[in-house]
Amino acid sequence: MKEILVLFYSRYGATAELARQVARGIDSVAGATARLRTVPPVAPATEVALPPVPDAGPMYAESKDLAECAGLVLGSPVRFGSMAAPLKVFFDQTAASWISGELAGKPAGVFASGQAMHGGQESTLLSMMLPLLHHGMVIAGVPFTEKAINDTRSGGTPYGASHVAGSEGRPRLTDDERIVAQALGARIARLALAIQAAGPL
Repeated sequence: MKEILVLFYSRYGATAELARQVARGIDSVAGATARLRTVPPVAPATEVALPPVPDAGPMYAESKDLAECAGLVLGSPVRFGSMAAPLKVFFDQTAASWISGELAGKPAGVFASGQAMHGGQESTLLSMMLPLLHHGMVIAGVPFTEKAINDTRSGGTPYGASHVAGSEGRPRLTDDERIVAQALGARIARLALAIQAAGPL
């Protein structure tokens, strides 16, 4: 089984729900399985170190998760049109992975959740692609051949899956958002299997 890393940060649960749907899409592809991982929050001043294992939910990501994955799907809440600081901090510490080239040639996709329809979801998705491109990953989105991309009146873009949480920050996804997230996960899983079967890019 080829493991696809679903790496995300979620504060209120909406991005975590997207991550679960991406994982469902990955798990729907024969020969692939999802590995869910999150990152710890950051603060300007840390008074007490966080425990090495979260109280609930997925484990915190480690460098070995990057080395062992056959593909990566990265998710973040929208923070002023960019990825959240905890994910940026995580990638700022991946120089060893970049030097070794362990992510080069592996497929990657992105997903995001934001409060407003026009609150910067697409720019957040694009910002998350930048470190992945520097790592030499092969970026894939969701094509318009996926019907839900054309039908959605909420989240879901060709750049990646997304969710519009609204002013109440609701984590419940629409049907189209769920379909797009699963389609993204399945696409990255299929690409990972095809790339590994074909040999290094």
